[in-house]
Amino acid sequence: MTTLAASGSLLRHRAFAIYLGARTSSRFASQIAAVAVGWQVYDMTSSAFALGMIGLVQFIPTALLVFVAGHAVDRFDRKRVVQLCQIVEGLTAVFLAVGTYGGWLTVPQIFVAMTLVGIATSFESPAVAALLPSVVPDGTLQRATATSTGFAQLAMITGPALGGFAYAFAPGLPYVMMAGFWIAGSVLMPLVVVARPVPTEPSTEIDDLYSGLRFVRSNPAILGTISLDLFAVLLGGATALLPIYARDILHTGPWGLGLLRAAPAIGALAMTIFLARHAITSRVGLRMFQAVIVFGVATIVFALSWWLWLSVAALVIMGAADTVSVVIRFSLVQLSTPDNMRGRVGAVNFLFINASNQLGQFESGVTAALFGAMPAAVLGGVGTVLVALLWMKLFPTLRKVERLE
Repeated sequence: MTTLAASGSLLRHRAFAIYLGARTSSRFASQIAAVAVGWQVYDMTSSAFALGMIGLVQFIPTALLVFVAGHAVDRFDRKRVVQLCQIVEGLTAVFLAVGTYGGWLTVPQIFVAMTLVGIATSFESPAVAALLPSVVPDGTLQRATATSTGFAQLAMITGPALGGFAYAFAPGLPYVMMAGFWIAGSVLMPLVVVARPVPTEPSTEIDDLYSGLRFVRSNPAILGTISLDLFAVLLGGATALLPIYARDILHTGPWGLGLLRAAPAIGALAMTIFLARHAITSRVGLRMFQAVIVFGVATIVFALSWWLWLSVAALVIMGAADTVSVVIRFSLVQLSTPDNMRGRVGAVNFLFINASNQLGQFESGVTAALFGAMPAAVLGGVGTVLVALLWMKLFPTLRKVERLE
């Protein structure tokens, strides 16, 4: 391992620091968008269905373009792909800002704008993920992933608050900030120096679009890792029920809901700081399963809690456990994938993550409508634990992975 890896001074590595700046700028913009767009659409419609449509119009492009996006990431300069996506996102934010300040922006126009953001994100996310192993020194991927995840969690904690305060000052201001962050990212990305460039080999074969899916299916460790995350998040989506818990179970106000929403990100940030300095060096496969089980148990504790402090503590633990799983999963997928296929495999991984988040919210809402919020959250936590135990049996090679190399 290099001296850089041993000292944990990744932020001194210029290429990674610039990469992190570009990626974090985009994360801040997307977190501000989540608040600003949601508030504006609800102000204009007072419709919960319209709020749900915001997520749907962003997810549909991912589902439709996942294989095309992965193919493009592996066939073209990844930095240019990210830059182009961030420019499109920035210009879309400018459109929303002008429309809001001008008073002519409509809900259908917002949906079209968010569809464009969804299209850009479906290309940007796998491209950014595929770039990371080529940017950091050998032997530092796990620490780099933890550091990158930590900055993402920082954006998740501060971005919504920043967007909320900006929206309260002027509804168009969050969009101006989003445009600034995305354009800043597009300026920084070309400055990233790639230590190990990936040769591009243009291909016109349609069958090559699906090679990422075939690769995932033929590799038990990657298939087990991605599918474990899919079902764990799908079943353990208790955070979708936080408004119900805040008002009807914990009997707290909006400030309590804000605290509950911030708690998982706080736990995740604390864990990423720890992992950035203390990498998991042995039995990583088993550690990932253990983290998912802890996540499920913490979900059950949260589900049964009638006390705000206990609920916050459970959510903090959920965020920390999820981060351990995310860091190991990302590192395993990247290290097990040939560099010239990381875009296609990353696109499949991105689709699974998006599907689990969106469908997890839907599953939690339907289950809560049928059985009540508390039974729904308990069932989700129990299901997560059972899935982890079952996957340990179905994917023994994943369980036996010793170290990330």
